[in-house]
Amino acid sequence: MHAQESSDHDTYNPLSRYHTVGSLLKFSFPTLCMMVFSGLYTIVDTIFVSRLVNTDALSSINIVTPMINIIVGLGAMFATGASAIVARKQGEGKDIEARKDFTLIILTVLALGVIIALVGLFFLEPIIYALGANTVLLPYAKEYLSLLFVFAPANMLQVLFSIFLITAGNPGLGFILTLSAGLTNACFDFIFMGPLHMGIRGAALATSMGYLIQTTGGVIFFLRNKGKALHFVTPHIAIPVITESLSNGLSEMVGHLSSAVTTFLFNKTMMKLIGVDGVAAITIIIYSQFLLSTFYIGFSMGVAPIFSYNYGNQNHVHMKRIFKICISFILSVSVLVFSIAMIGGPYLAGIFTPKGSGVYSITKAGFLIVSFSFLFSGVNIFSSALFTALSNGKLSAIISFLRSLVLLSIGILLLPLFLGTEGLWLAIPFAEGTTFLVSILFIWKKKEIYHYI
Repeated sequence: MHAQESSDHDTYNPLSRYHTVGSLLKFSFPTLCMMVFSGLYTIVDTIFVSRLVNTDALSSINIVTPMINIIVGLGAMFATGASAIVARKQGEGKDIEARKDFTLIILTVLALGVIIALVGLFFLEPIIYALGANTVLLPYAKEYLSLLFVFAPANMLQVLFSIFLITAGNPGLGFILTLSAGLTNACFDFIFMGPLHMGIRGAALATSMGYLIQTTGGVIFFLRNKGKALHFVTPHIAIPVITESLSNGLSEMVGHLSSAVTTFLFNKTMMKLIGVDGVAAITIIIYSQFLLSTFYIGFSMGVAPIFSYNYGNQNHVHMKRIFKICISFILSVSVLVFSIAMIGGPYLAGIFTPKGSGVYSITKAGFLIVSFSFLFSGVNIFSSALFTALSNGKLSAIISFLRSLVLLSIGILLLPLFLGTEGLWLAIPFAEGTTFLVSILFIWKKKEIYHYI
């Protein structure tokens, strides 16, 4: 049986190919574009809410964002953790077992999404108040979050399918689905909040329609992918697969939870230092930082299944070559993104706020400091994705935990005490630079185990 499985996956699985610089970049390019586009339409979505509804509606979205982070984080945790398991087993020639694991994870996340939706809707108001809403923001938050709870299963599944389409060797379809979802979201944002005057409920509905496009596309693909390396089959009950997926993908969950905590700390500290304009400026910086970081995230997501496959296949020669290509690419892009942030920061700020305003001046000054973080964050993001792909969720989680929560929180709380507003901006490059040293240390210490150097 294993001989037959090995033949199947060698024939059909693009992860088994001999990857050169060109083929590796070609393989990861759709995922990179997918993440960049996701960052773009997230910003567009925010601009529509601010301009077509009002700033109270925008504030209410920020209030409920931690809950959205939890939902997406759970999906990402299962997706990255399970994809590493599935790709590894494919590399070991265990295609049938990999398919059963894949189907089990999809059904598990679907069930979890339904539970979250039911619990969320039942405790809707207490959750919103716990997140910090007041009586002014409550109506907006209820309209927005209630719909997102209804579509929580689709939200979680679209995250899974975007990752598993890469594992299935079809990142191009993932890009097409993300592009379609983003365009749908942007178009219906305008229609629902503009001519139809649906308010923030229209924003939630447009976002949910995007979720459905990606989820439906993933379901259709894996139902019709019979005879290929990865498709739906009758699942098996394997609790160790679920627990390993959770532990291996922990860094993804840590990242989403950390984002909620640090955003709260940023807002609280900036309010004390400058006031409302400062909070607006930090919001612009955070959205812009996410957009520029998608270059690293997309590439790292795109190449992760290749590392998992070659690790499972014990192909050390391929591992070394792929690692060298990836590091060279990440370092080159780091310099490029740093330059874009330094030069293009004022233009990004101008998308959100008019030039000459107080918010614009604060944001422009912030970009000059925050831009240095991009020299380090690429290696950090890649290192975390690498160790997840190699089924070392512990190291991946440590890297993610340090850069997105521990060091960033320390910087936010301490540096402004000595440097004021400049210290708050400096917290981001401080966290990324320190984590960079830890990432390099982990990569060097584990080279004999994983054979990537």
